[in-house]
Amino acid sequence: MKTFKFNNIESCYKQNKDTPRVGLVLNFLIENAEKYAGEYSLMNRLLLKGTSKYKAEEIANILDNNAIELYTEMKSDFLKFKLICLNEDFELALSILKEIILEPSFEEFEKEKQKLKGELTAELDSAKVKVSDLFTKTIYKDHFYGHSYTKILEEIDNVTKEDIIIAYENIQKNSKKTLSIVGDVDYKIVEKYLSNIPYSRNTENLIPNPNGIKQEKVEIKKDDANQAQILQGWLVPTIGHKDYPTIMLLNVILGASGLSSRLFLELREKKGLAYTVRSAYETHLKSAVFSIYIGTEPSNIETSIKGFKEEIEKIKNILISEEELENAKNNLIGKQQFLSETNSQQANMMAYYSIMGKPFDYRNTIIKQIRAVTPEQIKDCANRYFTEDYVIAIIKP
Repeated sequence: MKTFKFNNIESCYKQNKDTPRVGLVLNFLIENAEKYAGEYSLMNRLLLKGTSKYKAEEIANILDNNAIELYTEMKSDFLKFKLICLNEDFELALSILKEIILEPSFEEFEKEKQKLKGELTAELDSAKVKVSDLFTKTIYKDHFYGHSYTKILEEIDNVTKEDIIIAYENIQKNSKKTLSIVGDVDYKIVEKYLSNIPYSRNTENLIPNPNGIKQEKVEIKKDDANQAQILQGWLVPTIGHKDYPTIMLLNVILGASGLSSRLFLELREKKGLAYTVRSAYETHLKSAVFSIYIGTEPSNIETSIKGFKEEIEKIKNILISEEELENAKNNLIGKQQFLSETNSQQANMMAYYSIMGKPFDYRNTIIKQIRAVTPEQIKDCANRYFTEDYVIAIIKP
């Protein structure tokens, strides 16, 4: 892997010889919270809807005719530009990427705003989406990370085209940027096409740390719901913290390893409570959430919450066996390897670690740390973070 800089942008190139397609990811860190919920989401949707040189249809035709995958994605902490193409089309793809980054027209503003509202409204018809929405805006109350679908629908009509233009200009000019390329190409030509991107700046990140939480239970009744949806979660440390690998393993042990996870075996297989049960560990730059989800019969709501508590108490009080821990480590490391097989996956992973303030090859460090976790660390971590300060969100008929 080679690291280099242009315009102060931390960049890396990993050569995978004799691979026909190249992956490139360019991330812009978000330094300020959006003015209104949905502003950044709408901005992201508009980036591929035309430039000063190309109409949206022309961009789509060029990409389709040359089998180029180019898209943008708005994450909680950064704006991502992702490019995948054949090696011989790398320069053409870079020329289109340059246009999209530097010359977006934001022409279809009203059309995209209406489409966004329609799509979010349709999504919220799902009880599973609705409980996630309720949970997110509760655990991240009054914070940028809490800009859920319903929050966006409440505020999106306040967003003007001028707001979008100002927000994008600010992100371009006042952001840390990281770039990764994986494949078998001349990586130096990137500077030829992207040298006009504003300098990467390590400016002060003005997004505050989320407030701490107290125990809170929130409910919504949905007349057409067939089952109850329950989501319980805690605020926990994020990527880079000393407990990060241990929390990742707790997630695998409790509910992220499918049929072998404790929640699945106890709540679905043994007690028959769940249609679906899982855990999740969602990380942001300033915070993270560990959550447990179950879909169940409405009559089983209290029993399911009690089941959550029982499984949490077990892992807090009974030392995990070496065998179960080793299986969890193998599961987690296997997933890490599976999600980094292609050039585009590797580029995506390296750019993510870098924009989060870590080395491009941070995955190697994480794997070593995962291997070193002990049963005592699992127990200590569970006791440290699975406290009585949690949020429970419920959607029920």
